[in-house]
Amino acid sequence: MRRPLVIFGSGDIAQLALYYFSTDSNYEVVAFTVDANYIKDHIFCGLPVVPFEDVSKIYPPDTHVFFVALSYSKLNAIRKEKFLAAKGMGYKMVSYISSRATVLNDGAIGENCFVFEDNTIQPFVTIGNNVTLWSGNHIGHHSVVHDHTFIASHVVISGGVDIGEQCFIGVNATLRDHIKIGDRCVVGAGALLLSDAAPEGVYMGIATERAKVPSTRLKGI
Repeated sequence: MRRPLVIFGSGDIAQLALYYFSTDSNYEVVAFTVDANYIKDHIFCGLPVVPFEDVSKIYPPDTHVFFVALSYSKLNAIRKEKFLAAKGMGYKMVSYISSRATVLNDGAIGENCFVFEDNTIQPFVTIGNNVTLWSGNHIGHHSVVHDHTFIASHVVISGGVDIGEQCFIGVNATLRDHIKIGDRCVVGAGALLLSDAAPEGVYMGIATERAKVPSTRLKGI
């Protein structure tokens, strides 16, 4: 029997969580929840939306499990806050790990993790709690991803990298081996890190500028 699951959130990521849990897990999503002040509609994706303040009474922790489906807003602080609040209510926090991901680290993945398809997690990697790994990442051997971090798509993390808490790593970023990324760092899309990153650092890739020649003047295209 599939265990009943409540999802925190009522946006795109919550809808994605519903899809993935419904099609590729042993859990059945029965409801969504958000803070009472943020409820716009009491139905989302055909399921009830209940106030977070009342969720433990309506869907008790002894019979339901929980998943927080939020983004990296405010450097993952909101997702962290709701994760800790739900745990404090007594809920078991579950993770989604795609059956289409390659996971070779003997299951060293924490609670409330969202691991999408086509991730490669090599041996001896440790993934903390409340971590999101969007699709198509390479997490190299002996690396550590600490709690409440969000890694976007097609990131290359080489072997032995240590990524701190509440970090955001953008699309197509590359981290060389055996470096340390401090807590609450932002590594932008396409950035290349070759050495340690200090806590609360912002490291941005260089955006491609528009050429002076318009497309209509290009030959052979």
